[in-house]
Amino acid sequence: MTVLDSALRPLTPGEVRDALDSGGGLSYSTVVTTLTRLFEKGAVARHRDGRAFRYGALSAPAGLVADRMSRLMEVEPDRVTVLRRFVSNLSADDERLLRELLDEDPPEG
Repeated sequence: MTVLDSALRPLTPGEVRDALDSGGGLSYSTVVTTLTRLFEKGAVARHRDGRAFRYGALSAPAGLVADRMSRLMEVEPDRVTVLRRFVSNLSADDERLLRELLDEDPPEG
């Protein structure tokens, strides 16, 4: 996702593989499988370009993680325990950052 998010244009699986591992140790089919799964989950867009597909990020990686966390919280009935455990596993710096974010004024809208 980071490679797609930082690209100036949609990338082919080969371009993604090269950006991740220019030494060629990463399998092309692994990259295709991963990109296909991301497309099926709605995380990336794709369009045909000749015989290949080009893939582009629909959302920044941080947004995808936040969306995933929100979806997981929606299905958990014991949210207090989940949040308590999540906060207890944060590093001191991340806990401080979370506290600062929670103390901010909510955005108007």
